[in-house]
This record gives sequence, C-alpha cells and structure tokens, in this order.
Amino acid sequence: MSQPFQDKSFQTKAIRSNNQFTQEQEHSAAIFLTSSFQFDSAEQAANRFEKKELGNVYSRFTNPTVDAFQKKLATLEGAELCQATASGMSAIFATIMTLLKPGDHMVASLDMFGTTIVLLNSIIRKFEIKVTFADLSNTKAWEYSIQENTKLFLLETPSNPLGEVADLKALSAISKKNNIILAVDNCIMTPALQQPLLLGADLVIHSATKYLDGQGRCLAGAVLGNRELIEEISSFTRSTGPTLSAFNAWIILKGLETLGLRMQAHCENAKKLASWLCKQSFVKKVYYLGLENHPHHHIAKKQQSNFGGIVSFEIVGGKSEAFRLINNTKMLSITANLGDTKTTITHPATTTHARLSIEEKKLSNIKENLIRISVGLENIEDIIDDLKL
Repeated sequence: MSQPFQDKSFQTKAIRSNNQFTQEQEHSAAIFLTSSFQFDSAEQAANRFEKKELGNVYSRFTNPTVDAFQKKLATLEGAELCQATASGMSAIFATIMTLLKPGDHMVASLDMFGTTIVLLNSIIRKFEIKVTFADLSNTKAWEYSIQENTKLFLLETPSNPLGEVADLKALSAISKKNNIILAVDNCIMTPALQQPLLLGADLVIHSATKYLDGQGRCLAGAVLGNRELIEEISSFTRSTGPTLSAFNAWIILKGLETLGLRMQAHCENAKKLASWLCKQSFVKKVYYLGLENHPHHHIAKKQQSNFGGIVSFEIVGGKSEAFRLINNTKMLSITANLGDTKTTITHPATTTHARLSIEEKKLSNIKENLIRISVGLENIEDIIDDLKL
C-alpha cells in the first residue's frame, strides 16, 4: 500500500504508508509473535532459504511486523531499504563491522553519544580498524583526516548534548570525491525534521528507542540507505542476530504515526525553555540550536526544518551545583534517556558520557557543570516552574 502515499505529506505517510494487513483486515497493525514460519512444502522452504521466493522464514531475519516498521521508516527517510536492529548501538556496530575490515580506517566525530566513542575506542580498535576523531563542524578537519584506507565517515548531527552541527552537503561532497561512505546518526532530529539521505549521506542510523518510539517503552535501532549497502548490513545481522523483536517493532511502528506532531511540540517547548534559561542568573551558558546566538544556528536552519527538543546548559558553579539543581526538581524525570513525552534531565559527565576519559570529556566539551534536558510534552510553564531554584 506504499505507492499511493509517496507524494503525500510527512504526517500522512507516517500514518498511512506501508500498512500491511492480514486477511482479517485489522485497522491497527498486527503483531506476529512467532519464532518461525511454516511452509507449504519442502520445495517452498528450500526456495525461501535460497531467496528464490519471497516470504517469511525465521524471525531472526524475517518477520511481518518488523518488515512493516522497516518499510514505513524507509518511506519517511527517503531510503530504498531499512534494516532494523535490537538497539541503536547494535545498528552502529553492525554498520561498522559490515563495511570495514582489519587495516581499514574511519573518521568519526568527537561530538557523539558517549557509548559510541567507547565502542570505537575499546571494541572496534580490537579488530585492527583505525579510528581518527574529527571536530564535527570543521569540514576541513574531516578532509585532512582522510587516509588512503579511509572507508567510513561516522557522525551524529546535531550532536548530543551540545547541538553541534555538520554541514552534510559539504561532507557528502568530500566523501564522494574520496569514495568514502557517509553514515549519519539522525536520532536527535528524526526524519520529521531532517533527512540526511537527501543531503547526500549514504546511510542513516537511528536509536529508535528515542523519538521514534517517543514514550520510553522499548529498545530498537535501524540503519537505512540504498539497497546494495543495506543488503550487506542485513547479511551481517542475519548471521550475528541483533534482532528487533516483533513486539518492539509494533510499538515503534505505532509511535511513527505521531512522530511529526510530537517533534513539532518538542521543538516548541524546547525553544521556550531555552529562552527562559537564557534569562536566569544561575545559568552560565545555554546550548540550543533554535537560539540565534548558537554558533551553528545558520547551518542548522538550512538543513533542518526545526531545531529539536534537546536543551543543554552550563550552570554557575560545578558538579555539586548541577546535582543540586537536578535533585531540586520534583516533576522532571532524572534519567539518561531522551525523546520521551516526559521531560528528562541528566548530568552528562556522570551518565551518558561517564565512561569517557578526562581528556575525551575535555575534547567533547562535556563539563562538570553541564546539564541536559530532553524537553517533553508537558505544559511548558510546569516544566519551567520545576527548574526554578
């Protein structure tokens, strides 16, 4: 049912595209909670295992509910194919392990989720894959980091938690000139606000756990791109098994239906909160792309349709003052997750980026007085009131 909706608006596609129904004609997507599928004959089983016939085989790599999620997200991102995974980290790991081999080199952003940096430094290097870190927004730094064996650029834009932004068209031009795959983590923006593939990226990666679900209910990940690349990644996940469960796929499939509406509401609340924080005496600096004084506001405005729901700020003082403000909240959820309808607050230096070394934190500008808020959908005045000291 995808074709009739290809020319519709984002919100219509999010609700109506790629809905797959059984003969019962259910109005809401069905969940296929089964490990395996039956065949009409031994010949049919053989044909499906050899990919001579389309159809479900085993839920580690074929499941109708997961397939429905993959197709809908691919439509929203403008991708040919999508490979779902058990989490965002498994999506990143599968991408790297598929595309790189021992002796290859990749360039990654300094400004990424802490666990991604830990993955690159503590696990990926074990496979004799070399990693160079570059300043996300410094296009020249990426170009200067290229070696003869560079195969992959990996980044997230905007970054978490400071909202650093890469010029995707410029990086795409560099990567294509040097035959390098450009992979972009689009978790913070989602396809509702940014579509990296249309800006020249080769792959888009998601922690679907965040905004795609939108209510903090389950874990999921995804990698999207052209057929050739995704089929390679799918072959890796089929053999290694970072499988998205049918139940989690169903939850996020339903979350996609409200994604566009939710993201606009997150943005609206975040802009109001950032503006309020700028006026508070206990705040030293505010990081929000929607503020015109953010150094990357201009490029973000060019490649995003809005500025997202993440607001970070440095409080006057240090770690103890940051902890005091966090502990003083009564409504906000003290948790490291983001993208929830509920507003969450965390101290990145001791949570999301806790495993980074002192030097790595310094390079990523993760300070002891930094607080990150994932602005939810509560009444903005109630959110503001909870942050008053």
